[in-house]
Amino acid sequence: MTQKVEVVRKILDSNDRLAAGNQARLDDMNVFSLNLMASPGAGKTSLILQTLSHLPPEIKVGVVEGDTAPVTIDADKIAEQGAPAVQINTGGQCHLDAVLLELGLNQLPLEDLNLVIVENVGNLICPASFKLGTHANVLVASIPEGDDKPYKYPNIYRGLDVLVINKIDLLPYLDFRMDYFKQGVEMLNPGLQIFEVSCKTGEGIPAWIDWLKAHIPAKAEAAKE
Repeated sequence: MTQKVEVVRKILDSNDRLAAGNQARLDDMNVFSLNLMASPGAGKTSLILQTLSHLPPEIKVGVVEGDTAPVTIDADKIAEQGAPAVQINTGGQCHLDAVLLELGLNQLPLEDLNLVIVENVGNLICPASFKLGTHANVLVASIPEGDDKPYKYPNIYRGLDVLVINKIDLLPYLDFRMDYFKQGVEMLNPGLQIFEVSCKTGEGIPAWIDWLKAHIPAKAEAAKE
């Protein structure tokens, strides 16, 4: 048992060192980056598409798509919007790690980008344990998932910088207690930045875009002027 714990610790330590290298590389290129996490179907790709359509054209975005299977459905949707997208097949792993992100970054034109969005594998457990080297961890939660997720999956909520609650257009039709949900989030991550949005109707998206724009200049645009 002790040996197993030690091996896991070494794997995580090695990953953290590689993640630090990824972030240093992004910093050197003046690129701000997001690790976008969620359960399957919560709306990660939908949020990316909304982001691409609302950001001003001078902000150039690249996307790394993580998936457990060699399919390019999401990457193709991103590419149709004119953004460079790289598909990373994890070979069945339930998360991206720093090594896989490095492979993705190698295929993006970082010198031309201001923002990199990493769409992690749809999972509320494994991605919480592996740093990638991105600047902000963002979770997309959705109304149909239920209001108990912060209580069932506390680890992923503890490490967040931003929470996006998607599909709020469904609130009138589902038994979702927003106060109960936010109470669970507040216990795990006091003062967490939260955006309530609908990627279907566009409600709440401007506030999310304003947050992004406020961070991108600090990391990228100011250095390129």
